[in-house]
Amino acid sequence: MSHLARVVVGLSGGVDSAVTAHLLKQQGHEVVGIFMKNWEDDDDSEYCSSNIDFVDAAAVADVLGIEIEHVNFAADYKDRVFSEFVREYQAGRTPNPDILCNAEIKFKSFLDHALRVGAEKIATGHYARVRQNTVSGLFELLKGLDTGKDQSYFLHRLNQAQLSKTLFPVGELHKTEVRRIATEIGLPNAKKKDSTGICFIGERPFREFLNRYISKEPGPIKDPSGRTIGRHVGLSFYTLGQRQGLGIGGIKTKGAQRGGGEHTPWFVARKDIPNNTLWVVQGHDHPWLLSPQLQATDVSWCAGQAPEPGAYAAKTRYRQADAPCSYRPWSTAQGQAGFELGFSEQQWAVTPGQSAVLYDGEVCLGGGVIDSRDTAQT
Repeated sequence: MSHLARVVVGLSGGVDSAVTAHLLKQQGHEVVGIFMKNWEDDDDSEYCSSNIDFVDAAAVADVLGIEIEHVNFAADYKDRVFSEFVREYQAGRTPNPDILCNAEIKFKSFLDHALRVGAEKIATGHYARVRQNTVSGLFELLKGLDTGKDQSYFLHRLNQAQLSKTLFPVGELHKTEVRRIATEIGLPNAKKKDSTGICFIGERPFREFLNRYISKEPGPIKDPSGRTIGRHVGLSFYTLGQRQGLGIGGIKTKGAQRGGGEHTPWFVARKDIPNNTLWVVQGHDHPWLLSPQLQATDVSWCAGQAPEPGAYAAKTRYRQADAPCSYRPWSTAQGQAGFELGFSEQQWAVTPGQSAVLYDGEVCLGGGVIDSRDTAQT
C-alpha cells in the first residue's frame, strides 16, 4: 500500500495480530486495534479464554501506543456461523466454522464496523498475502510465505470487496521471525502459545460440547462384511478418517481384512444417515477411505467468477500438501453451481462439509463445500 492510511487491526490477544499492528505502525499508518468478542455462552468457563485474550490484547495496545476498542459480534456469530455449524453436524456432515467465521464475521461484520469508524483498510494476523494483479486489476489471495503456517485455505471465501480492503503483514514473514520481532520490541505475549481448536469450543472436549446442541441417536457400527462390531453414540459425533474414540479397539477379526490384519486400527469410513449406521474399516489405506474425485457446491471464487476448466491443485483439508487435480464446473440437479475435481492420486478421507480449495500455484482461487465423494465400492 503506497499511501499512509487509517488501518483497523483485529487484535486477538495473540502474537501474530500484535506484530501485525507493530509492522503497520512502523510503516507510518494510523493504527487502531479492535478486539472481537464472538462468543458469550459460558464465557466464564475454564475453556473459554476470551477475557484473558482481551487483557493480552489491551496490554499489546498499551505497549504499541495504540487505542483498542472491544466490540461484541456474538449475535452475528450465533446467527451466521454457529447456527450453520449445528445444522451441518445435525445433517451428519463435518463443517469448518473457521472458514465461515472469516467470511461472515472477521471480513464482514468487523470490516463494516471498521469502515464505519473511518478505516481505509483492515488488517489481521493471518498468514496469507493480497496482491493486485497489474494486468486484470483484480485482487488476488496468495499463500503465506511460511508454507507451514499458510492460512489461505481458511480465507478462500473472501471476495474482491473484502480483499481490496485487507492487509496481511505477517503473510510476508515466517513464524520464527514474527516471534523474534515480538520479543525484540518487548510485547507481553511474545511467547504466548498459538490458539488451537474452534473459537467457541476452545480446548474443551468436543463431544461434550456438541452434546448440548445436537440430539443423539445411537446405532450400530458395522465392518465391511456387514457384521455389527459396536454401537455409536450418534452419527453427528464422528468424522471420516477418525480412529480415536470408536470404542472398538479390542475387537479381533477373523483373518486379515483388506488393508490390515487383526490388530490394525479401525477408521470411520462411511456414515449411512438413512439407516443410522456407522461403517468402519481396518487400515489407513483401505479403499473405502480413498477418493479419486469429489463434487463441491456452495462455491465462492475470489475473482468473482469461476476459473477456466483445467489442471490445478487443491486441498481437501487444512495442512495438506497441494494435490494435483483437474477442475470442471458442475451443477446440481437443482441448478446450484458447483464443481468437480478429479485427482491423479486418490485423496484420503475426503469429508462432506469440509472445504475443497483450489490453487493455481501460489494463488488461492476459491473453493466450495464438499458435497459428495466417490470411493472404491468394494
